[in-house]
Amino acid sequence: MVIPFRFSRRTVTLWCLLAGSMLTGHPVWAAGDEGREQTAKGQMARPGQPDGKADIRKKSVGKDRQQADAPPVETILVKARRREQMEVKLGGQAGVLGNKKGLDLPFNLRSYTSSMILNQQSQTLGQVLQNDPSVRTTYGFGNFSETFIIRGMPVYGDDVAINGLYGISPRQLISPQLYDSVQVLNGASAFINGAAPGGTSVGGNINLQFKHAGSEPLARLTGDYTSRGQGGGSLDVGRRFGRDDQFGIRFNAAGMDGQTSISGERRHSVALGLDTDWHNDDTRISLDINYQNQNVQQGRGSVVLNSGLTAVPRPTRPGRNWSQGWSYEDMHYVFGLLNVEHDLNSHVMLYGTFGGMTGHEEGNYDTVYVSDGLKGTGFGYGSYVPYQQTNESTRGGVRAHFRTGFLKHEVNAGGSALWSGASTGYAGGMVGDTSLYAPGVQAKPASVHHVSATPATKTQLYSLFFSDTMSFWHDRIALTGGFRYQHILQNSYQYTPTHYSRDAITPVVGLVVHVARHASLYFNRVEGLNQGLQAPARSSLYPNLVNAQQFLSPTRTVQYEVGGKYDIGRFSASLAFYRLDRPTGLVEDYGTEQIFKASGRQRNQGIELNVNGEIIHGLRFNGGSALIQAKQVKGDYVGNRAVGIPGYTINGNLEYDIPFMKGLTLTGRVTHTGHQWVNVQNSLRIPNWTTYDLGARYTFMMTPKRPMTFRFGVENLTNSHYWASSYTAFSSVNGYLTQGLPRTFKASFSTDM
Repeated sequence: MVIPFRFSRRTVTLWCLLAGSMLTGHPVWAAGDEGREQTAKGQMARPGQPDGKADIRKKSVGKDRQQADAPPVETILVKARRREQMEVKLGGQAGVLGNKKGLDLPFNLRSYTSSMILNQQSQTLGQVLQNDPSVRTTYGFGNFSETFIIRGMPVYGDDVAINGLYGISPRQLISPQLYDSVQVLNGASAFINGAAPGGTSVGGNINLQFKHAGSEPLARLTGDYTSRGQGGGSLDVGRRFGRDDQFGIRFNAAGMDGQTSISGERRHSVALGLDTDWHNDDTRISLDINYQNQNVQQGRGSVVLNSGLTAVPRPTRPGRNWSQGWSYEDMHYVFGLLNVEHDLNSHVMLYGTFGGMTGHEEGNYDTVYVSDGLKGTGFGYGSYVPYQQTNESTRGGVRAHFRTGFLKHEVNAGGSALWSGASTGYAGGMVGDTSLYAPGVQAKPASVHHVSATPATKTQLYSLFFSDTMSFWHDRIALTGGFRYQHILQNSYQYTPTHYSRDAITPVVGLVVHVARHASLYFNRVEGLNQGLQAPARSSLYPNLVNAQQFLSPTRTVQYEVGGKYDIGRFSASLAFYRLDRPTGLVEDYGTEQIFKASGRQRNQGIELNVNGEIIHGLRFNGGSALIQAKQVKGDYVGNRAVGIPGYTINGNLEYDIPFMKGLTLTGRVTHTGHQWVNVQNSLRIPNWTTYDLGARYTFMMTPKRPMTFRFGVENLTNSHYWASSYTAFSSVNGYLTQGLPRTFKASFSTDM
């Protein structure tokens, strides 16, 4: 089969004319001018027409030609501007429950669209999630991986899902240009997606959706610039073809390179995506193949606070870099997904998904440990870490709709599996004395040298799930009940070899009540699940620990949530009240000895408000607030707040279309985060912080049929000095500090070809 693949609409139309017919059912930005002329000529030449009617036809053709000479520029411009608008939708891909509208889900799920990613020139997933009031982003320990905090619980890059499947996303940094939407589920999700391979995602879940060809042809070229000297661009091409548009192809290429707004830091990235799909009346198949490379040179990392500090160091000048020039990280990933859906009949659908990812990472890391908080002095530690990983992930099941009396049922049943193998190595050594405020130049230690990666861990996750959503009273009430059986197997081969093989059943109960056409109330009781806690080794502190270094049963995080949603399409809002209880480890007396148990408890409870959409004509808002109280209710520090979790967060994004200048839109964003405790004793904390972003974009017609958009923005307008996060993955140590970015200028243009 020869595929007509061209960037120009005029070229496509001419090809159709030569073929003797028009492409049917595919509106381009404006109706095809040549197509209207050809149709008119065909009618005019129709045999048996009286002469008078033929003359009328000729006059009509002349009029059509005059109209064709003046293409509907206003229509094209309006459609182009709408594509650029900030948009956040309630609902999305809800794991085993499938794609759901927000009002029909007993969970809090939002989708951030690709137009927002493009307009804000987001270069990492963390920059996209800066728009969410309930999400905050920090770095992983000692590297540049992004970690996302949702309801006070972490989501590692390892545990970001793609199309509802774990294990196939890049592990540390994710290029968002490959995805059509970024979806955030607030709350525990062990039933919806299963246990995450990295052991996180117990307080929330992040899911990405690949781009696929839409009903309209697309060929978009984008160029962008970020201060101090970072340039890049992207190409996004999509077409559908064949009878009834059966075939679709979408190609994305994006890249950037240069110095960031942090002194000495350089970043380079390449992302390539080829996404294809095919469908007929009862079958849908898609295949996605992607590649990503991220490289960071002299990246400014986190600051580790040693024990015994009496003060938190003040933030440095925002653009200062305390890392050494020999530090770097290079990450390569190849990943993809095959998805098949088949309708047996109008009531039963079978589906299967298979994905895989292979990754190679290596880097020299320079971590600063602060010993004197007042002076900001301490020492540096260098390390070389190679990391290789290969994952395979699959999910399959059946979804059936049927009635029993007055009840309507949607039954989901199936299973999932994930196989992961990782190899790594380590070489490290002391760099020497340093200071945050005057780091100086230090040589890489001789002990930091290349080592080979050897097998480290092997993880296997298997699960079976079943649910039934029963609705009645004209679908106004829907009750969901179900469970997932999960088996977790993990073998570790380095240092102290360990074997872990445990299983658990996590139930789910959800209720939705549609109180009005555009409003619903909901409730859920659901659990998060991850590998059980490991007891510490015997030491002078725990000399008689009977279960030293043993693993406990899988840890369950229990959530109760109640809330309400309102959605009229152009405007939506949601309000949620929740409580999460997560077990923590405690060493207790066991006769004359000691034993480690998961008998402690951390309770995170809060309120979340999200508002999205058009407030008045031309004025759009996205944002909200999250209040959270995360504290120990049983354990060594009862009543103390958890490290690195702010008591409240506020986000507000505004867009305003200037009425007296068509095509011009002003943008602004305010981000505010409350103070965060740095240590478990709650004696040290970092203050609250606020940043302001301003920008504008202008859409106009470069040619009569090609719209172009220019964008300009300034992030952290006031160049605020602040510590953005003090989160730690280790509950017994101080948090590590991540400094916010300095004032950053961004500019870009996009044109449809």
